[in-house]
Amino acid sequence: MRAAQAPIFCFTCASDGQLQRDALTAAGCARIFEDKASGKNTNRPELTAVLDYARPGDTLCVWKLDRFARSLIGLVTMVDTLRERGIGFKVLTGALANIAPGTADGRLMLQVVGAMAEFERSLIKERTRAGLDAAKAQGRTGGRPSVVDEDVLTVARARKAKGESVSAIAKAHGISRATLYRHLGEAA
Repeated sequence: MRAAQAPIFCFTCASDGQLQRDALTAAGCARIFEDKASGKNTNRPELTAVLDYARPGDTLCVWKLDRFARSLIGLVTMVDTLRERGIGFKVLTGALANIAPGTADGRLMLQVVGAMAEFERSLIKERTRAGLDAAKAQGRTGGRPSVVDEDVLTVARARKAKGESVSAIAKAHGISRATLYRHLGEAA
């Protein structure tokens, strides 16, 4: 039988993973579950693990609400499931840091903040799509700049015409065979 603990679930990302771990440790978290997946993803192995691990009387802490869920429906469903199982829920930073989601006031705030997070996410998606569409209309495309310019392509064509293998040409220019094949095919 395990001792009563406060299991913790936190999504980390490269920029603030240590910051989150430090905050969770300072909050007295006995165990930290980390997942690199976004809060919008439904397949999150560490979330499943912490939900399996948590027992009545435990408290599930998250560093920030958007690390736990991105949609209002997902947030409310997960918090309701935790409450039904007798598991507490606490947010360490952000809008719900000092709110108790188990109370009527806390539940209202949880829903309001969850709705705002979902709205913000929708706005970001719309602005990103509008920006990409505007760039496309101006003839620009996103993505990484090509590593094969006209000079490289001219040299590659000449070397290939002399019978040199595509593998050797690609290696000499520091590019992949697939990239070279793609550009040779586009030039043909």
